[in-house]
Amino acid sequence: MTTASKILDRVLVLEMVRVTEAAAIAAAKLIGRGDEKAADAAAVEAMRAALNELYMDGTVVIGEGERDEAPMLFIGEKVGSAIGTGPKIDIALDPLEGTTITAKAGPNALAVLAVAEEGNLLNAPDVYMDKIAVGPGYSPNIVNLNKSVAENVAAVAAEKGVPPHELIVCVLDRPRHEKMIAELREIGCGVMLIPDGDVAGVIATTNPDTTVDIYMGSGGAPEGVLAAAALRCVGGQFKGRLLFRNDDERLRARKWGIEDLDKIYDLEELAKGDCIFAATGVTHGSLLEGVKTLRDGRITTESVVMRASSGTVRWVKSEHRKADHLG
Repeated sequence: MTTASKILDRVLVLEMVRVTEAAAIAAAKLIGRGDEKAADAAAVEAMRAALNELYMDGTVVIGEGERDEAPMLFIGEKVGSAIGTGPKIDIALDPLEGTTITAKAGPNALAVLAVAEEGNLLNAPDVYMDKIAVGPGYSPNIVNLNKSVAENVAAVAAEKGVPPHELIVCVLDRPRHEKMIAELREIGCGVMLIPDGDVAGVIATTNPDTTVDIYMGSGGAPEGVLAAAALRCVGGQFKGRLLFRNDDERLRARKWGIEDLDKIYDLEELAKGDCIFAATGVTHGSLLEGVKTLRDGRITTESVVMRASSGTVRWVKSEHRKADHLG
């Protein structure tokens, strides 16, 4: 069992929810407005302000990009009200996972955050990652990126006690996945295509209500670390391998201390030790309800917060007054 962190005890679990709530409420004001950048910027600014109210010496290890590309919440940025004196915390975040979803008023947009003690979250560069994930209850290493699509499907189906064609596989709807999608459908699997939001896609493998058995495909490496932090809390397996399109991306990886560029990362290598994961729904989805504004101006949010050491999962429904949406 994961040992509880005394350092994380000082960063209260519910304080993490307040941070994701702030980002979700800010982004929700731009749902359906067709402006991805504005929605993302609103979420980033709100999350940054909320993080800076917390008593900690925080470092963003997964953020909006490197400093030259992201004016706020860039990789390496320091946040918190006690920089230099407070508990040292590593932070992985995506203030708005699903910018396109939000701009088009689609489902499953989230504000997402994970925290751990210093050095316990992989400082992944902003590149792609090949991913595969399943929920809890399977033998160790039931899935592996060195196996073919058919081999992974067969292994999971065998342990679940069903034929392969009864499995549902979640995949990002991208041209790069056309060959894999065709192979899954040839096997007979159901393929749940999602337009964005692969953190929610990975978490879906842990929730029987979603009927998703496996998550497959490539997406952002930062989102891979966030998803791994969530699975550390609720159980499941995750494998990830960084994908590089050019020498510049390889150079950036080495800059952040990654030497083995072909390494397949396990769950515990992406998010080690005790960690806390929190998410608040921006738009309505299978995991969380979205932000709602009531007639009298009050705002309601739904969030989930998890902790690895205890395995506790809390579902938090909040009502924010018009005069103080983050009270």
